[in-house]
Amino acid sequence: MIIAYFQFRKGQAGLVSSVLSSITAKNPKVRPYASWLDVFAVVATVMGVATSLGLGVLQMNGGLNAVFGLPENGLWQFVILFVMFCAYMASTWSGLDKGIKRLSNLNMILCIGLMLYVLFTGPTLAILETITVGIGDYLQNFIGMSLRISPYTDNEWASNWTIFYWAWVIAWSPFVGTFIARVSRGRTIKEYVFGVLFVPPLLACLWIGVFGGAALHMELNGTDVGLAAATQDNITVALFEMFELMPFTGVLSVVAMMLIFIFLVTSADSASYIVAQMTDNGSINPPLYKRVIWGVLIAAICLTLIASGGLKGLQSASVLSALPFTFILYMMVFVLVQELRADRKAMLTQLYRRHGETPVGADAFEAELLGEEERLRRAPSVVNRRINS
Repeated sequence: MIIAYFQFRKGQAGLVSSVLSSITAKNPKVRPYASWLDVFAVVATVMGVATSLGLGVLQMNGGLNAVFGLPENGLWQFVILFVMFCAYMASTWSGLDKGIKRLSNLNMILCIGLMLYVLFTGPTLAILETITVGIGDYLQNFIGMSLRISPYTDNEWASNWTIFYWAWVIAWSPFVGTFIARVSRGRTIKEYVFGVLFVPPLLACLWIGVFGGAALHMELNGTDVGLAAATQDNITVALFEMFELMPFTGVLSVVAMMLIFIFLVTSADSASYIVAQMTDNGSINPPLYKRVIWGVLIAAICLTLIASGGLKGLQSASVLSALPFTFILYMMVFVLVQELRADRKAMLTQLYRRHGETPVGADAFEAELLGEEERLRRAPSVVNRRINS
């Protein structure tokens, strides 16, 4: 939302340095280093996406091992990554409206279809109860569980899950934020917040509830199921071990691998697009050669991380790249709040001037302001013309 606001409302480049220009411009000592803000954003994006690609490659290799008996080794991981690289390069070549859009729509169809299949062919009642209890626990313990770490014990849960997911999400934030800003022109802030902060998390909760509830029910009520042991031994094959206990095991496993593959292809394609935009002075349509170069670099970094440290290497890279960008995010939030207040004050001042000396109450001004916002929302072309002017 911050990137979109400054890019489309203020007419600035879609860069982190543009958002923080109000801070850096006031400090001559900091001004020469403003471009480093964009460097941090690029590094965080590349490492976050490379981490996702690496985890997806490991999981696909585990799925191929579980379904077809192919070995889990560096050779097959290289083959999977190469095929993925060719796919997202082809998608990059076809452009934003064709490649990414079509693959994303296909991905959503497969995602929802697989989730509904597990819901209705699995223990439906137990899954629904698990979702209800899980959402209740989530709301009740949100703050405590979101900040849970283990400073006084050797428990690896916090570092392997909580802290890693903090870092992973932060590393994805410049890429996801810039990409969603790119496709959200003409939306209001309310529409944007609802579409980004409510709809996707709800789908994620349903997905985790359906698959997690089904797996927990099978493990707790089955005889020598071994899902927990399989997860502990090799987490990349846990999903496929669960499919072994359901009808049409082979079909489910193939669909799951297709889902992982397409998700990672769209992610890498989108990431190469956004990183190219970041390194092209925030251009909305970066040149193709830059998108190709960054696509090659993302694949190369992913392969290096897999070869050097596997899952641990991927997690460490994500944490290290996200740490400096955390402080940048807080500064961006601070600047946004200031700019929103200034923008609203300017709009109210404009309304006062329009009325001149006619005494009008504050409520009337608020009503007219809301009416002006509604008119602009219904006519995006007016907003675009004002931005261009």
